[in-house]
Amino acid sequence: MRVLVTGGGGFLGGAIVRQLLARGDRVRSVSRGSYPELARLGVEHISGDLAEAAVAETAVAGVDAVIHTAAKAGVWGDHADYRRANVDATRHLLDACRRQGVRRLVHTSSPSVVFAGHDLAGVDESVPYPPRHHAPYPATKAEAERQVLAANGPQLATVALRPHLIWGPGDHHLVPRILARGRAGRLRRIGRRPCPVDTVYIDNAAAAHLLALDRLALGAPCAGRAYFITNGEPRPLWDMVDAILAADGLPPVRRTVPTGLALAAGALLEGVWRLLGRRDEPLLTRFVVRELATAHWFNIDAARRDLGYTPIISIDEGLERLHTWLTTHTPY
Repeated sequence: MRVLVTGGGGFLGGAIVRQLLARGDRVRSVSRGSYPELARLGVEHISGDLAEAAVAETAVAGVDAVIHTAAKAGVWGDHADYRRANVDATRHLLDACRRQGVRRLVHTSSPSVVFAGHDLAGVDESVPYPPRHHAPYPATKAEAERQVLAANGPQLATVALRPHLIWGPGDHHLVPRILARGRAGRLRRIGRRPCPVDTVYIDNAAAAHLLALDRLALGAPCAGRAYFITNGEPRPLWDMVDAILAADGLPPVRRTVPTGLALAAGALLEGVWRLLGRRDEPLLTRFVVRELATAHWFNIDAARRDLGYTPIISIDEGLERLHTWLTTHTPY
């Protein structure tokens, strides 16, 4: 196949690109940045912003399928920026697929689209969207996911995947944040509840996208549906954080802050940041506190059944791979 991977220069997008190439597919990528490593792999690259309809049209022309991983992530920022990157870009991509006759689109969503600030313990895809979200990222990702699922029909088959906390060698988001704060002594446990949390190793997350691509067709069981994607190995959140720290030879997190105090600190810092007009992320936000103080683990039976998904790399093996990578690469 000839597959368009949006955000192919990113952590997840890059892993998907490599797996597609390894099995013989031809790949095109589109993103706002320039990625020489994609050119070295033989990937056709288009530089541009998918929030512009013309860029989406050019990117989609001549491909058989689309895997849409590009998004604006984060826990802080202007809602309009998130909407442009996550909602407008997705809408233009869907419109371009219909005009160009592309039959399949796999969308990378997020479990945060159903997060209402309390525990998500073993839930499946029947859990509803909350009446309100606590940050622009989950709000706009939920709107984009709705668009994608509503677009499923006789012209275009769509599916949305919700990978939770992707990590592994080469990660540019979760692992470096944990390690940087660990080195600086700025990590604190939030509350004393042992909240189980699901994560997903990068190779498993990428493989799930290829499985969805291959199973997706007009009228297929997975068409028009969303799926949680995890390693299926929930662990207490701070055990997982300590394991990532240990992979880089750092000590575990010992200090604890009460949840109520952390929420108050987050609210104060958010207010200060708004007052100063700062665009960088505050040291703590209420959204982050709620994420760290609640359980997040998911039933992935639907992905196993409809996509044939089975996590191949366990958390323990992934941690070994991460340790090896950290000892042979320049530290974050």
